[in-house]
Amino acid sequence: YLDDSPCNTPNNLLPFLLQVANRLRPALHIFGSDYPTPDGTGVRDYLHVMDLAEGHLKALDRIHDQRGVSVWNLGTGQGYSVLEVVQAFERISGKAVPLIFEPRRPGDIAACWSDPGKAARELDWRARFNLDSMLTDAWRWQCMNPQGYRPTALVI
Repeated sequence: YLDDSPCNTPNNLLPFLLQVANRLRPALHIFGSDYPTPDGTGVRDYLHVMDLAEGHLKALDRIHDQRGVSVWNLGTGQGYSVLEVVQAFERISGKAVPLIFEPRRPGDIAACWSDPGKAARELDWRARFNLDSMLTDAWRWQCMNPQGYRPTALVI
């Protein structure tokens, strides 16, 4: 989710999950357990930051040589539920994640994932990292940076 500044409070699942596992937050709040999904939690497409970066580079190469506007969806094309992500993370990290189920948030939808077919055809881009590798890399980063990003001075 590109809106998240590394210095602000995260607003999506993975940063919250990592902070709970690292005891920076007491529990993971899950909003909605009654969606029409296999386990009742929301389903989303998760993408490794390295796949996202590679997709951006391929898109920049492509638009350099063309006119007009193009849009490509970058994602795995597969959705995972909140509970699937939590269970995979617990298996990878060996950490139990305390959960608090909350009511659905207004505006949240049950399931959403990308169709990266156009990116595959036009950019020769496909996500290379699966959910386990994303979670492994994220957990490694969190363990090496338990307080998150360090404050930096703005140099102009």
